Amino acid sequence: MDDPDKTKRLARYLEETLARAKLVGKAPCFVQVIDQLSTIETSDAAVLLTGETGTGKELFARAIHYLSGRADGPFVPLNCGSLPDTLLEDELFGHERGAFTDAHLRRSGLIAQAENGTLFLDEVDSLTARAQVVLLRVLQDKKFRAIGAGCEQQADVRILAASNGKLEQMVQQGTFRADLYYRLSVFSIHLPPLRCRKADLVGLVAHFIEKHAPAERGNVRLTPAAVTAVIDYDWPGNVRELENAVIRGVHRSKSLDWIDVTDLGLLGQDEEPIEREERNAPDLCSFHELKCRAIEKFERKYLMRLMTECQGNVTRAARTAGKERRALGRLLQKYQIDPKCFAVPAQSMSADLQPG
Repeated sequence: MDDPDKTKRLARYLEETLARAKLVGKAPCFVQVIDQLSTIETSDAAVLLTGETGTGKELFARAIHYLSGRADGPFVPLNCGSLPDTLLEDELFGHERGAFTDAHLRRSGLIAQAENGTLFLDEVDSLTARAQVVLLRVLQDKKFRAIGAGCEQQADVRILAASNGKLEQMVQQGTFRADLYYRLSVFSIHLPPLRCRKADLVGLVAHFIEKHAPAERGNVRLTPAAVTAVIDYDWPGNVRELENAVIRGVHRSKSLDWIDVTDLGLLGQDEEPIEREERNAPDLCSFHELKCRAIEKFERKYLMRLMTECQGNVTRAARTAGKERRALGRLLQKYQIDPKCFAVPAQSMSADLQPG
């Protein structure tokens, strides 16, 4: 039997963590990732973040940094894919004056710049063989030597790394060093793709509208048709693609209050529904399983449109759907749909109540 006090503590921790780290989402697979932060934030060990492009790996890396004891120190990001071997050591370790031609001034490397803080290595799977050796030495010895320096310096920095690729497979193929992989993956976090976080879509859209809409359009929302399109779409570019779609929608829309499906500019939105269904059809399986999937898809889509049109008012939504309020509440809970995400902003409501 679950401990209600423990459940409340976990819920409070989740809420506080989301707020402090500026993370948006309550889908079960996303909550599982957030739960891991309670262990990681108290450690100083390396963390490997994996996931598809656009799932928010750098955002999570920043969250880990700002939730840790190094929050007062710098967060220094480095895209490893843009780091040629010829500049590798100078970029990471820096150099002393006169170390080589044109070294007229002393320059601190990224490791020194990240002192007492965090160094984030994005696209770590793109490191060359030589770069892997250089990085491994830093992780093993916690020391580095600037080019032209006479002695080594202590590296008081936490390493976070991110990869779109399958590093374990690269290790097996011999293209990524196993010893470096194990050093980087003391903790591992896999970020789920957006297509697995359908319950977070409306909340994320509201977050991006608030972030990108001009002040005079602070109450703009998706039309029911746009909500349906957002739910049906697979989001191959994940959260980054969703944010770009919202930015397009905000600027394309000719209405001050609504963003329609055509404003979002989603790929394949001009296809007929049947064509889109066939393109996204799952592999053939049992009749019962396909039927359950179809029912779940219908229920989720219907609830999203219902809550959009009823502006998050559960009583009104239950009356519209012809269901008992408690039964509708159970359905909303089943699909992790939060009515608050659909509510009209408070400033809009207060404006409606002003005497004319």
